[in-house]
Amino acid sequence: MTGNLIETMRQAMGTLAAYPMRSSLGALAIAVAVATIVIVVTALDGIRAYTEQTTARTFGSDTFVIAQVAGAGRVSRRELREQLERNPPLQRADLAFMERYRGDVTIYAPTSQRRAEVNAGALMIEDATVTGAPASIAAIRQIDLASGRFFSQREADEGTAVAVIGADVQAALFPSSTPSAIRIAGRKFAVIGVQARVGSTGGGSVDKYVWIPLRAYERAYGAPRSYQVFARGAEAVSAVAAEDHARVTLRARRSLPPSAPDNFDVLTPDAARGFVANLSQRIGVAAGPISLMALLAAVVVVTNTVLVSVTQRTREIGVRRALGATRTRIVREVIAESVMLSLLGGAAGGFAAWSIMTGVAAVTGLPIAVQGATLAWALATAAGSGLAASWYPARRAAAADVIAAIRTE
Repeated sequence: MTGNLIETMRQAMGTLAAYPMRSSLGALAIAVAVATIVIVVTALDGIRAYTEQTTARTFGSDTFVIAQVAGAGRVSRRELREQLERNPPLQRADLAFMERYRGDVTIYAPTSQRRAEVNAGALMIEDATVTGAPASIAAIRQIDLASGRFFSQREADEGTAVAVIGADVQAALFPSSTPSAIRIAGRKFAVIGVQARVGSTGGGSVDKYVWIPLRAYERAYGAPRSYQVFARGAEAVSAVAAEDHARVTLRARRSLPPSAPDNFDVLTPDAARGFVANLSQRIGVAAGPISLMALLAAVVVVTNTVLVSVTQRTREIGVRRALGATRTRIVREVIAESVMLSLLGGAAGGFAAWSIMTGVAAVTGLPIAVQGATLAWALATAAGSGLAASWYPARRAAAADVIAAIRTE
């Protein structure tokens, strides 16, 4: 059995080597199809991984947000208007009540932010996101620092004029010097830290942030109409339990009966990742048919390639049949030729896809990596395509009349 298999593989390899141009074209078709599949799957996996990373950095993996409207960019104008009419602003009294009854379950960090000009001498950045927050925000959101420190609880309580700036703010205001001081709303803030580069999410940069104590923010801009509260569970408290506790507390503060809907908005990490998940799903829907069409085209090319091989070897097949070769053996050889051709093309396509995606990851810094399971699945698909492509040529080779085949020139 093993000897027959080895002989079959040797015969198939000999046939492929005898016609290098024809074999190369068939392998190229499979390589393109496999590369398309691997690139699409890897790109979608990279988008999901990037979304999880940026959400963890900009939102928090186990963090939720409570606000009058927490997801303004994810609802229609009509829904936004209805939420603003239904939900009262989240004010200081609400924050005090939530803090009073948070117990050992939930950690809160009320914030407010706006787009504003930030200056440093003659340099200016126009659209920085200035965020006022308590010191506890560093324990809720993942704020990695490239240098310096975050402001302390004492600085937050006293409203000290200190700031932590994002990487883009540093690049714009301190391109060749150590960050020292900036001006926000005409007030001077000492720069005590620089946030590590995060990247972008939702189409906007997350590196144009300026973090200042909430009290200092209110001195610069006045008390906001409504606060946005970042929250998470305390140690050993699940995100679900913390969210439920926060929701019940605010409902109690607003005296909402059990049957009444919430008159505030809650945004969870899953909801924050929703828009990218929807984008990935839409890309996947479009990419599936494209990959399938490439695969079908490859099957047609391989079928034609093997069929031409069978046709050119009609006399050889007839002679071998006359000398005792069975139809089963001829069929096995045709199938082996097709599958090996497809596997060679699949391996080449997988290597090309790996090289391309590795280069993209190196240039963009995105978390893109071709997984071994993806390559294995792509090679299995290539082998299956080769098997499908061999059906008609193998059937035709087996059905050939021996006498007519021997007489073929």
